[in-house]
Amino acid sequence: FSVAAEPLGPIAFILKARTTVLRDMGGAMSPFNAFLFIQGLETLPLRIREHSKNAQAVSEFLNKHDKVTKVIHPSLMEGEYKKRADDYLNGGYGGLVGFELAGGIEAGKNFINSLKLLYHVANIGDARSLAIHPASTTHSQLSEEEQLASGVTPGYVRLSVGIEHIDDIKGDISQALDNV
Repeated sequence: FSVAAEPLGPIAFILKARTTVLRDMGGAMSPFNAFLFIQGLETLPLRIREHSKNAQAVSEFLNKHDKVTKVIHPSLMEGEYKKRADDYLNGGYGGLVGFELAGGIEAGKNFINSLKLLYHVANIGDARSLAIHPASTTHSQLSEEEQLASGVTPGYVRLSVGIEHIDDIKGDISQALDNV
């Protein structure tokens, strides 16, 4: 580095710090961002409990709905898988719920487009409830065979259940299912 930086003179150190060190270690957080980060860490257990509780209620609700053919959530598993989920997750099964809609890709699109409270985004783990239909979004560039090989079926919808009131979440899902 020193030979290559020689023509730059005194500015070489600053360039190195700004390009390499900043890239590798990141910048310093502002005091307000540090405060928000600590707030998030301190409230994480409360939010995770609410995510898990709401997701379990949503999975039970979906499991009884006639337009839903399959629900994927650890609380609904049976046999050895359920025992493992109970052992490892201590009854907090997480906030992700997957389900299959009867009616395939059009049903999935209609469901997503009918949601009013849940956000249509690809990320997970937000305090807000999120939904995505992978066959028409994240996996749409794949052929149907490639989608199936990757575990994405035409009517599959993934939810990241948030911490809103459970009646609001179930109400939005219910009205969206009515439009399928």
